[in-house]
Amino acid sequence: MGVNRVFFYARSPPYRNTRLTPEPPGPKLRITEIFRSIQGESTRAGLPCAFIRLTGCSLRCAWCDSAYAFHGGQDMTTSEAVERVLALGTELVEVTGGEPLEQEAVYPLMERLLSAGRTVLLETGGHVALDRVDPRVVKIVDVKAPGSGMQHANLPENLDLLQPHDELKFVLADRRDFDWSLDLVRGRRLDERNTVTFSPAWGMLRAEDLAAWVRDSGRPIRLGLQLHKILWGDVPGR
Repeated sequence: MGVNRVFFYARSPPYRNTRLTPEPPGPKLRITEIFRSIQGESTRAGLPCAFIRLTGCSLRCAWCDSAYAFHGGQDMTTSEAVERVLALGTELVEVTGGEPLEQEAVYPLMERLLSAGRTVLLETGGHVALDRVDPRVVKIVDVKAPGSGMQHANLPENLDLLQPHDELKFVLADRRDFDWSLDLVRGRRLDERNTVTFSPAWGMLRAEDLAAWVRDSGRPIRLGLQLHKILWGDVPGR
């Protein structure tokens, strides 16, 4: 496709021998993959982005497209992970999973990336409290609609912790999901402070149907399409 994609998978050896900055003993990160691609979602869709995908998630959404990150992975120190991410040379970095906030070491990881001058996006399922996340991080919170099977895991209090630069994402499987999500957005006036995106679950809801519903909703909701899947299909690590 003419897009330069560089991958550092967790099973690969270190990309070079280098002296990492010493860090105090503490929890390591469990990482599935680190790679460079095009940001496929959010208001930054289309921009070059480095991704660091952490391993493990306690949720089991019906439409999950990263189930390969539930298990496995490789342990890395924060220094090693930051070094590999910075070597990819992008200003934009996304910390994703799995569910990254289920790992204690994600907090120093994000702080070190911020200190290195990167714009840090955090993709989170919304079932872990956001109160410890550095306010400079752009949080992209995935609110679980009924079709996910994980609606019970939403933490309503997280919605009160959002800053104006944070974003909300609803992945929808059908019209019921859309109506439920629209009622929540209206009731809490979520789209008056934050960007709200409605995205079709891949292979479950036609994008053109969701586009029509968004168009007719009367709300400033953004239609979200997964550019990486349009470009490369439903392939892990893209």
